[in-house]
Amino acid sequence: MSGQNSHSGELKRGLKNRHIQLIALGGAIGTGLFLGSAGVLKSAGPSMILGYAICGFIAFMIMRQLGEMIVEEPVAGSFSHFAHKYWGGFAGFLSGWNCWILYILVGMSELTAVGKYVHYWWPEVPTWASALVFFVMINAINLANVKVFGEAEFWFAIIKVVAIVGMIALGSYLLVSGSGGPQASVTNLWEHGGFFPNGVSGLVMAMAIIMFSFGGLEMLGFTAAEADKPRTVIPKAINQVIYRILIFYIGALVVLLSLTPWDSLLVSLNANGDAYSGSPFVQVFSMLGSNTAAHILNFVVLTAALSVYNSGTYCNSRMLLGMAEQGDAPKSLSKIDKRGVPVRSILASAAVTFVAVLMNYLIPQHALELLMSLVVATLVINWAMISFSHFKFRQYMNRTKQTPLFKALWYPYGNFVCLAFVVFILGIMLMIPGIKVSVYAIPVWVLFMWGCYYIKNKRSTQHALQAAGSAAK
Repeated sequence: MSGQNSHSGELKRGLKNRHIQLIALGGAIGTGLFLGSAGVLKSAGPSMILGYAICGFIAFMIMRQLGEMIVEEPVAGSFSHFAHKYWGGFAGFLSGWNCWILYILVGMSELTAVGKYVHYWWPEVPTWASALVFFVMINAINLANVKVFGEAEFWFAIIKVVAIVGMIALGSYLLVSGSGGPQASVTNLWEHGGFFPNGVSGLVMAMAIIMFSFGGLEMLGFTAAEADKPRTVIPKAINQVIYRILIFYIGALVVLLSLTPWDSLLVSLNANGDAYSGSPFVQVFSMLGSNTAAHILNFVVLTAALSVYNSGTYCNSRMLLGMAEQGDAPKSLSKIDKRGVPVRSILASAAVTFVAVLMNYLIPQHALELLMSLVVATLVINWAMISFSHFKFRQYMNRTKQTPLFKALWYPYGNFVCLAFVVFILGIMLMIPGIKVSVYAIPVWVLFMWGCYYIKNKRSTQHALQAAGSAAK
């Protein structure tokens, strides 16, 4: 690998098809569905099902755009690489660091959620303590070689898949057999205020929180440099995203909201004054008196959060590595040990993620909502940059008369739809008092990144002049 000295290793293509498939799934199912849906329920009621379907389809279109570029160039740090190559130096710099901070924030959100899930069994354990324990555990997994990470993520995701399918099957049985009690009926989807109990505006206002659920699908972009046969497994994994959304999001929510009236579920979730105190999925089975199912599901949602944090830790280290190799991050972060592990990049990401432990110590009740709004703000930038980078990439392909092996949907109109959706989400966020501050933070973040980029270029120019002067002497 370029830029490595003789004592460095290189990334290993140790991720097999089954690892890639389950990493994609790991990014798709986590806190956004299992815990974030509590906040969505309050605003949208049953219409949240439609909201998840809309956001899921936009996410799928973005994934196809990213996938088209990855298949042509399977490299580490793909987000930054494509923006840098097809858009410009600052675009690549911003894209890389924004993506890195996105997955830092995602990891912090998942660690916060873990603390809330642990409360279901041990209410006396503070969220910061749970966050600290799992912070250490997940980083230890990532400091092992990539095969250990791949296996850990494979089994994390297997638990999620089996359990969600089991939950859908059990819920369906309770509905069909009548064992769920008189309140369990599909009519709950349109009774108790209708499918849109708070009007269409209720669904619209919930879209920003729903979008949080899909901040993780892009993780596939980081596996390209370590995937075995990336041009075969990446398209397959991306195309299966739409089925996962239909089954694991839409299917699970339809069953969940049919088992009990949504307003009764909301009252139960808000009982202690915190809408995000527990998972609606766990709460429903508790309300039905199925304590065994509730305990199993709580274990599953905890595993789901760890899975996303595990994937995010992997992605962050590879993003830092890719940026270091192209000069957008300190060169020391490009170091890879003989086992193929970018240890320095992992530790640098871990140092920042540790802030989650401090937040859960200082502001435990407000940490999750604040983190989710910041995730959405960075996700908006991320999706916009992927879509526009793909637009520039396809223009280049057309100019050079090349045909992509794996095409995105409806270019260029699909890109325009995705970019318009991003603007729509920003507009919604500005109308929500609790999270509009994250929208105001976007221009500040971009200006800060521009300042860092300017300083980096200035130093590079000075080093080049010094080197030229030394050579002349």
